[in-house]
Parts: sequence; structure tokens; C-alpha cells
Amino acid sequence: MSNYTYLTKEGYDRLKVELEKMKTDGREEVAKAIAEARDKGDLSENAEYDAAKDAQGYLEMRINELEKTFSNARVIDRSQIDTSKVTVLSNVTIKNKKNGARSLIS
Repeated sequence: MSNYTYLTKEGYDRLKVELEKMKTDGREEVAKAIAEARDKGDLSENAEYDAAKDAQGYLEMRINELEKTFSNARVIDRSQIDTSKVTVLSNVTIKNKKNGARSLIS
């Protein structure tokens, strides 16, 4: 099995924008939420503080996942794909010979 993540140029760009937004705006918003919750007093009984710290953990986990994706990413040009066989980015329609039902597999 390949360790690569195959992305279209559009998908790559979309994830890149998401990553940059998380690194800038996302981190800033979480830091603000933590600071506001900290100002409300006792941290041991502060649900807002716990929620803000959880949000920070999720944000950092997602940033890490995206960075890992980019480290193994391969951008695929749709025009270079051989459509005579099933490969990455192929859309295939399967027909059930018994009942004629069709299913699109992407």
C-alpha cells in the first residue's frame, strides 16, 4: 500500500487554505477563548476553560494531520490520467446483470 495521499490541484489548494486559516485565525481565536475563560476565576471548576483547552487540542491535532497529509501529498493532473483502465480519480459505473441496477463508484 502506498504512503502517498493523492490530491487534485483544487483539493490541495483547498486544504492549504484551511491549514493557513487554522494556523493564524484558529490559533488566535482559541488563545482568546482560553484567556477569557482564565479571567473568570478558578480553573478547576471552569467548564469554559476546559472547553477552550479541548478546542485547542482539536485544532492542533487537525493542523498536525494536515501537515502530515502535505508531507506525503502527490498532486495529480486529471489530464494525465489514462482513462482506459481504472486508476486513481476514476469514476466507474457498475451494472448488476441480474436486475440492471447501476452504481457509480468514485
